[in-house]
Amino acid sequence: MARFSDLDDEFKCPFRNGCPYLEGLPPAMVWRRYQDVQGTECHDEHLLQELNGQLDQACRRVRELATENQQLKAQLQALHRRQFKGRRHPPKSPGAPDAPPDQKKKRGAPPGHPGWQRPKPDHVDRIVAVAAPKECPLCQSKNLTPLEAAYEHLQEDILLEPRVVVTRFDHQQVHCWGCDHDVHALGPGELAGSYIGPAAKATAIYLRYELHVSDRKISRFFADFFGLKFVPASAFGFERQAVRRGLPLYADLLDKVRSLTVVHADETSWRHEGKTYWVWYAGNEDLALFRWDAHRSAEAAQELLGEHFGGVLVADAYASYNGVHPKARQSCLAHLKTTAKELDQELALLKGRAVDPPARRFCQSLQGFVRDACQAHRLLSRGPWRAPAAKNQKRRLRQQLQKICRAPLRHLRTERFRQRLLGPEQKLLFTCFEHPKVPPTNNQAERSLRAVVIQRRVIQGTRSDQGLENHSVLRSLFETAKRQGKKAHRFFLDLFTKSTVDAQAALYRKPLAKKPRAPLRC
Repeated sequence: MARFSDLDDEFKCPFRNGCPYLEGLPPAMVWRRYQDVQGTECHDEHLLQELNGQLDQACRRVRELATENQQLKAQLQALHRRQFKGRRHPPKSPGAPDAPPDQKKKRGAPPGHPGWQRPKPDHVDRIVAVAAPKECPLCQSKNLTPLEAAYEHLQEDILLEPRVVVTRFDHQQVHCWGCDHDVHALGPGELAGSYIGPAAKATAIYLRYELHVSDRKISRFFADFFGLKFVPASAFGFERQAVRRGLPLYADLLDKVRSLTVVHADETSWRHEGKTYWVWYAGNEDLALFRWDAHRSAEAAQELLGEHFGGVLVADAYASYNGVHPKARQSCLAHLKTTAKELDQELALLKGRAVDPPARRFCQSLQGFVRDACQAHRLLSRGPWRAPAAKNQKRRLRQQLQKICRAPLRHLRTERFRQRLLGPEQKLLFTCFEHPKVPPTNNQAERSLRAVVIQRRVIQGTRSDQGLENHSVLRSLFETAKRQGKKAHRFFLDLFTKSTVDAQAALYRKPLAKKPRAPLRC
């Protein structure tokens, strides 16, 4: 084959418009394209690698968003189940077999539990003789034979004899030359300037704070049962009068709560004029103090317990309680168990790549840890408190918690919970093993706020500042009277009719120490 240099100058390639070796492409075009892309091979390869990297990053982001989306769906589903599904049966894990019918928990008392029966009355007020039937009430047969044995049936009922007692007080007046006024004394059970007596007002407050009845229904109740008519605003006036008389007792109760050696505290939301307010609680088994506040801050906690609380504070992990600077603080272990249980229910709903078995084991182990801690404290509290045994239990439980939290987790919310347990809050979990009278949970405060939550659902909040003050003072006095073993409606009757000193004596079961008690020793 001739070389290009051996060809004549006038030689023309017959395949210049389409070379068979170039798949029919013109050689000139191929040559120009070669010159254009010459030296760009590395650039194209780098561009391809960059595009591949972006594609991999996008795929990873898609997988992360898919996992996050599934976790949010599981979280929403778990929240929906907690709000709208019954609590008798916990949500079943996917793929778990159904329990046999004979192993399902039956409703009612456990086997062997003694049945409850109404106690037999100790007296009989009246006897009604009932003649024997002339016809069988079961089969309508008239073939009956009298029996010597009589059948006795005891029935308790009430007598509905409501009536309003109108009392006229005839006052003997005297003239005071010191102030130049005609004056008179108050009679027994008389309220100055009031057309409704103290018994009706005390009953209205009882209906309001014990049975959670609204003011409108209270006025209807008195009109229907007693024939005593007043507008719903009058029921609010009854509360205002009780508050004016009870403010000194409320201030004294505040001082008593701040001097306690162990106090439980908690808070819950409230609606006031369409805005979110907060109900703060502090107390123990003998005293109860409530305060309605617009904030959930450290300043609000200080208004309740002071800036330097000298006792042990049992509360949740909310940071605002740090503002009272307690001598010691116990964080509620039941809150940890509840959080772990909710996370476990959420993790049970995940599927595919989002499934995280180590996170589920962490939540289940943490629930077991809380049960062990509460059981250990219960055993220590049964007999005399033994400080060495409590110290050993504290060391054992701390090591158990460290073991549970040692490995990081993929699930974001569970990992944040794990890191929280490894932080400064961990030292607040074992205060109950340092002081014998400190419980591991804040169940006492949770039960104390239950009545407030029920009342919140009934009246849907308040609309005036006087209403907030009414709830703060009356709820505190009402719960304290019940914890002191007093009849709450009788105490409010004393509050309306007696002096402040006598009303305070009627509130407490026994005189409480006015001076601050000595703080607990570590």
